[in-house]
Amino acid sequence: MKQTLVEICLRVRDIDATLDFYTNLFDFEIASRRDFPEKKFDLIYLNSPGSPVQIELTYNYDADPYQIGDGFSHLGVTVEDLEAMHEICKASPYETGELKGLTDGNPTYFFVTDPDGYRIEVKREKA
Repeated sequence: MKQTLVEICLRVRDIDATLDFYTNLFDFEIASRRDFPEKKFDLIYLNSPGSPVQIELTYNYDADPYQIGDGFSHLGVTVEDLEAMHEICKASPYETGELKGLTDGNPTYFFVTDPDGYRIEVKREKA
């Protein structure tokens, strides 16, 4: 039976800072938002143009700080111009790693950390 990945859920502490990160640093767009004040949480769904996978941001009003599981590593996105995106991220307030490569030393990726400590691997789009 075929499966299709459709969403990844991240629990976040500061919804405004998180939305700023994903919509201004990257090109994610808010697809929908559902607020449940009576249940004390909000759900915001983000789309990345051209991708079927959504990021679901869950904001719980009264949550203690979340602990990111030690089995979770990172999310990955591809970009057309890795070096330009690296400069954009370095100029932002977010922790940005150096450009790296695995085999021939040519850079193919870097990491940037969102406001909740989730790492995003930014990879060169394959031609």
